[in-house]
Amino acid sequence: MTDLTRILAHARIPELPNPYYGKVRDCYDLPDDSRILISSDRISAFDRILACIPFKGQVLTQIARYWFDRTGDICPNHVLAYPDPNVVVGKRLTILPVEIVVRGYLAGTTGTSILTRYKKGERTMYGHDFPDGLKDNQALPAPIITPTSKAFDGGHDEPLTPAEIIEQGLLTTAQWERVSEIALALFARGQQVAAERGLILVDTKYEFGTDAEGNILIADEIHTPDSSRYWLADQYPEAFETGARPPSFDKDIIRSWVDARCDPYKDPIPDIPDEIIQTTSQVYIDAYEKITGAPFVPDTSGATPLDRVRANLAPYFTK
Repeated sequence: MTDLTRILAHARIPELPNPYYGKVRDCYDLPDDSRILISSDRISAFDRILACIPFKGQVLTQIARYWFDRTGDICPNHVLAYPDPNVVVGKRLTILPVEIVVRGYLAGTTGTSILTRYKKGERTMYGHDFPDGLKDNQALPAPIITPTSKAFDGGHDEPLTPAEIIEQGLLTTAQWERVSEIALALFARGQQVAAERGLILVDTKYEFGTDAEGNILIADEIHTPDSSRYWLADQYPEAFETGARPPSFDKDIIRSWVDARCDPYKDPIPDIPDEIIQTTSQVYIDAYEKITGAPFVPDTSGATPLDRVRANLAPYFTK
């Protein structure tokens, strides 16, 4: 059983400069133009924090590390160091204002997903034309990019076409061509490795930024269960034939539990039972082991996770 007391609820460390506290990450900008990104165990949905999930931050940081280590030949990334299992020190980048979503299947549930829009009768989306007669969760002839605007101010991401991206000056033609090339190559690598693990990488989102020299790098995370959809390959054919939802790493256990009991956008969040927290933690751990092919080894050093993080980040403290 997971120790439900081993959580990193926050990483507010006063000795570190220039803090920025996000929904799930606590970040600090260092004087040398690097940034400390600490993945807490907070889980967010409905524009609010629902709970803390033991080892979630470590799992996501280490899955991203697994993929960063295996894609450096395709594109450089922001990583400079991993001083702690929950922490990345990365280059501070200027984030490009377009989120690059790559999709290999007609899938999804959000308003910007191609399945949702297809079922409403749309046949031209994101600059791509779709034929009639496609089924839910059907493989596309080839992966496509479905870009959206990146809402930095808490607004909603909006669908874009390549022509709109260039016309609006969000990216130059050269930048769009480069990020498209990189994203499709990353997705191909991801699908290849996932297939070796008995998984289907269905879709994913990438965040890119530029460094001081204008080079394009991958930022944030890559191919984690929070940024990507994975299906279990051996169970996909039957699910597709019957029209069922293909089995996946279901990140929505807590979301569904809360949504069934209140209006999560307006009402107070009810206390979430320990067994739901426990199950969600195990889903993240299972995802790590399935994706990487390695056992998950939790770091339980330190009196608390925050004590461990503080100790490992002491070299970065402001003098």
